[in-house]
Amino acid sequence: MNAAAEGAVFQINLFWVITQAASFLILLVILYFAAFRRIGATLEDRRARIEQGLRDADAARVDRETAAQERQQVLAESRREANDILTRAQRTADETRERELRETRSELERVREQAIAEIDAERQRAVSDVRAQVADLALLAAGKVVGETMNTARERRLVDEFLDDVGGRGSAAHN
Repeated sequence: MNAAAEGAVFQINLFWVITQAASFLILLVILYFAAFRRIGATLEDRRARIEQGLRDADAARVDRETAAQERQQVLAESRREANDILTRAQRTADETRERELRETRSELERVREQAIAEIDAERQRAVSDVRAQVADLALLAAGKVVGETMNTARERRLVDEFLDDVGGRGSAAHN
């Protein structure tokens, strides 16, 4: 092989190199405007959305922590209010029970006093009835002894005075 043939193989055609370089640059410019610009805008949008998502996630975490704290505060407040309500209810129940006990005791005392008064009144009626019967029997006995009927007011008064005198001595002996 000769040197001319070897030189032809390695020959650089400057026109074709410049044309190919210009074609490559034109292709790059077209790709930049057609694809890379849109890809860059898409990537920028995606980056912005990711950053916004991270900010939103951070804000949601802070909101969740705040809500958890508020929930704990509300629970603590609810427990305190429930305890206050229970305390007030217990105090009211105790006061009501004490008031009802006092009312029951006073009612029992009133009933007892009324029963005592009724017993005293019944005893007085019984004593009165017995006195009247004794007076009638005494007058009847005195009339049989004397032989005539004793029923005048004066005689009745004398028997009543006698019974009062005997009754006064008898009650003094019992005391």
